[in-house]
Amino acid sequence: MHTPHRSRLRTLLAAACTTALGAGLLAGAGTATAAAPATPQVKAGSKVVGYFTEWGTYDRKYYVRNIETSGSAAKLTHINYAFGNVTGGKCAMGDSYAATDRAYTADESVDGAADTWDQPLRGNFNQLLKLKKKHPGLKILWSFGGWTWSSGFGEAAKNPAAFAQSCYDLVNSSKWAGLFDGIDIDWEYPNACGNTCDASGRDAFRNVMAALRSKFGSGKLVTAAITADASSGGKIDAADYAGAAQYADWYNPMTYDYFGAWDASGPTAPHSPLTSYSGIPKADFDTSSTIAKLKGLGIPASKLLLGIGFYGRGWTGVTQAAPGGTATGPAAGTYEQGIDDYKVLKTKCPATGTVGGTAYAKCGNDWWSYDTPATIATKMTYKNQQGLGGTFFWELSGDTANGELIKAVN
Repeated sequence: MHTPHRSRLRTLLAAACTTALGAGLLAGAGTATAAAPATPQVKAGSKVVGYFTEWGTYDRKYYVRNIETSGSAAKLTHINYAFGNVTGGKCAMGDSYAATDRAYTADESVDGAADTWDQPLRGNFNQLLKLKKKHPGLKILWSFGGWTWSSGFGEAAKNPAAFAQSCYDLVNSSKWAGLFDGIDIDWEYPNACGNTCDASGRDAFRNVMAALRSKFGSGKLVTAAITADASSGGKIDAADYAGAAQYADWYNPMTYDYFGAWDASGPTAPHSPLTSYSGIPKADFDTSSTIAKLKGLGIPASKLLLGIGFYGRGWTGVTQAAPGGTATGPAAGTYEQGIDDYKVLKTKCPATGTVGGTAYAKCGNDWWSYDTPATIATKMTYKNQQGLGGTFFWELSGDTANGELIKAVN
């Protein structure tokens, strides 16, 4: 799925509050005596899962309130809160200030009420509880790992039961009772190299997922973001995703970041192609190949969600308008080189063509690729044809203030 996949950008700086992309791979799991997965909250095909980043409260100034004012809250079935840390073999807080302590003003708050100095819970968690009060059917999962914090999963896999217990205790803390409906694992990547390399073994992911299911039981959701690398001998082959699927309510294959300016000289290519096309830089680096491989392993289509990126990836020093051109490096981005939000790119560098079921744009010396409402509509047709369980996206703050992209998902 993407070699650098989130490697491309997953620089998760929760405490420092910088931005990164996240949503990443998946975690490992366990043995066969686990409880059955939770009963799906919505019918197959209709799940809409959006990642909300903990650090968005800083530079991006994207608050839980924005999920409501954009109209996105009414269209979401689930929110994945990114990210919790994995360290010392256990689940841990990421940025506790952002999560539980930051005081929100009346203008920033979901319900228009300002936080007080003495209330027991503030921060994103309190705002999300307010959002759930407005939308009682909305489910929220706490996602652990991501690019930077996946380095802790190797240690966690040595004692899956202890890891699962730590996650259960944290997710279900009385301090934020009623907030989380389950856990999402973002291990990048089991038994393969991501930010770091671990030799956890092909069974590690399955063992971790089994332990989580056993601990969380049938009443809570257990999901995982997984690699989209469908190449022969690639990251999908490195772990037992098929064996672990019995313990997961669903998987989020990260069908984006297949290509990007981590290959500084190009060739330029769309980061989230739906299908292959003539001249694509690497075989099986497209959404259709990913889904076909996962289904071919026996993973039910209803347990696979289609991934959409609410951002684009770009190069500079490009003279060729069509894909496949050479470049001199990453294009300038608002928060990070080589990446920018859809809400920025739609006016900064409007789409000029499509390839492989997604859009690209050439403006000046820059070349970008990203999904638009029109290309998302095409991907939704594919999702329905394949019988997939729904759609997920990285991440909410990349959309416009009126939710152009999530409307296209719905």
